[in-house]
Amino acid sequence: MFILKKALLTEKMSILNKKGMYGFIVDKNSNKIEVKKLIEKIYKVTIKNINTINYKSKKKNKYINKKLYKGKVSSYKKVIITLKNEEIIDFYTGMNNTGINK
Repeated sequence: MFILKKALLTEKMSILNKKGMYGFIVDKNSNKIEVKKLIEKIYKVTIKNINTINYKSKKKNKYINKKLYKGKVSSYKKVIITLKNEEIIDFYTGMNNTGINK
């Protein structure tokens, strides 16, 4: 089972990155302790605080060419971590120009 799905690289999170806060999308069944241990192991940082947010799925309707298409947005869990001692996580090291790990 993969706990970390992806890092959040949005404008809002880039502002929080300057304050030592980073966001991740994680597995819905994971808890704070598992996520903390995994992030500390992978990125070799010390976590001061961890907050989790559960987002529920939503139903969406889209009209295309006078037809109604129904669908839904999946539910997910977001984690925002705060690091100690002004440590940083660099998401861009080890990436080539296509964004894929070397």
